[in-house]
Amino acid sequence: MEIEELIDNFEFLDNWEDKYRYIIELGEKLPLLEAEYHTDEWKVQGCQSQVWLVPHKQDGKIFFKGDSDAMIVKGLIAVVLSIYNNKSPSEIKAVAVENIFAKLGLKEHLSPSRRNGLLSMTEKIRYYAEIL
Repeated sequence: MEIEELIDNFEFLDNWEDKYRYIIELGEKLPLLEAEYHTDEWKVQGCQSQVWLVPHKQDGKIFFKGDSDAMIVKGLIAVVLSIYNNKSPSEIKAVAVENIFAKLGLKEHLSPSRRNGLLSMTEKIRYYAEIL
């Protein structure tokens, strides 16, 4: 899913209860992350829930798989991956993710610990963009 489609989908929903349900649905559609990646090596530090992000670089683009032990967080991973998947390292570094989160309304509707986890995920993705 592209960023603009994600923003349009969020704007279409009337209230935050519907948006939370949508986020959970996105998480349910994430491809399964194999158990072998549920290790400390792939774990994102700074998240209240357990979060794993696994990068794969192909043809100059970086693709990510992710998982969490919490349904809402799994949905937030899906949101983050829709922003960053299939981009070059320079494109990843250029993403104004705070602006996207603001358009989605995530800043004001997530708890501080979930916002911190979201930022930890984006920092990990930027780290991978640096080293891959």
